[in-house]
Amino acid sequence: MAELFVTNFNRNFTGVSATAATVIRQQAGRYDLRLVGHPLPGCPDPISLTQARRLSKTVTGRPFAIWHVRRNPEMRAAIWARDVLKLPIRIVFTSAAQRRHSMFPRWLISRMDAVVATSDAAAGFVPHVRATVPHGVDTDLFVPAPDRAAAWAALGYGGSRGVATIGRVRPEKGTDLFVDTMLQLLPDLPDVTALVIGRPTRDHQKFDLTLKDKVQRAGMINRIRFIGELPPDRLPGMMQALSLTVQLPRYEGYGMVPLEGMASGVPFVASDAGHYSEFAAQGRSGVVVPQEMLHTAAEAARAILTDPARHAAMAAAARDIATNSFSARTETDGIDRVYQSLWSQTP
Repeated sequence: MAELFVTNFNRNFTGVSATAATVIRQQAGRYDLRLVGHPLPGCPDPISLTQARRLSKTVTGRPFAIWHVRRNPEMRAAIWARDVLKLPIRIVFTSAAQRRHSMFPRWLISRMDAVVATSDAAAGFVPHVRATVPHGVDTDLFVPAPDRAAAWAALGYGGSRGVATIGRVRPEKGTDLFVDTMLQLLPDLPDVTALVIGRPTRDHQKFDLTLKDKVQRAGMINRIRFIGELPPDRLPGMMQALSLTVQLPRYEGYGMVPLEGMASGVPFVASDAGHYSEFAAQGRSGVVVPQEMLHTAAEAARAILTDPARHAAMAAAARDIATNSFSARTETDGIDRVYQSLWSQTP
């Protein structure tokens, strides 16, 4: 009889999936937990929604089970289980979006028993916020490389240093802004190779091809490489090998890439979006630049990559900040306080 059910109804491995998996790996040792839906790396084998409903009928040692949801279909399923099937459950929703939700998601969120916001900005757009708990990174999984140069060389992408952007290839993620920034930066840094890590959805195939054509016409096809999506188990090794992450989204709800890099001892340059300014710690671990200011982004990256002492100091600070302020353990502790608050209430 489980006390905690965590849902994952998206078969694709997205940013939401990654943050959920990081927390679940921590929670698995704390609760009688079931993952519901599709598998996640390093997490318990999932059960079906039907099984989750059956197991939620009776809870041993708790007044009710908690269903922790992160997406609209998951909220719908949980509301049906609680309000129609009358199962003894309470629903917790994690909200990262820093913008007003459309009408139907707003209604779904209004039906939650508790909301965990990942930032103060996100908390301003949703009701029932019990706590603001920033996403954390698995600092045991993402660790600095013993030898960054050797780790990069082992990947075989050319050059002696690597810079990357990671995420879906689409305008919202600023993939085009990264490419244009690299076209400004790389001619002055012949030892650096830039990677676009991610894939386009069907709607953005033309966008992807346009970017590749631009790189080809600029004669930089061997310097700016589109390598597609990486399996989750390869991402920590990639992060270790990089010298810098560059994330320039036009919109970002939270943004884990700089944080995963920081845990790996990698500084970052990012646009003013998501939670990036908090990660940067006034420039100790990263530099945040105004939206769509490509020259400013290129200059920030150049300043870090051409100053070995500054790069080393930022790399050390990045690891320290990730470990002490943005760890998965810290996030899990914050979520646990929400669970305990619910369980302490009269059902």
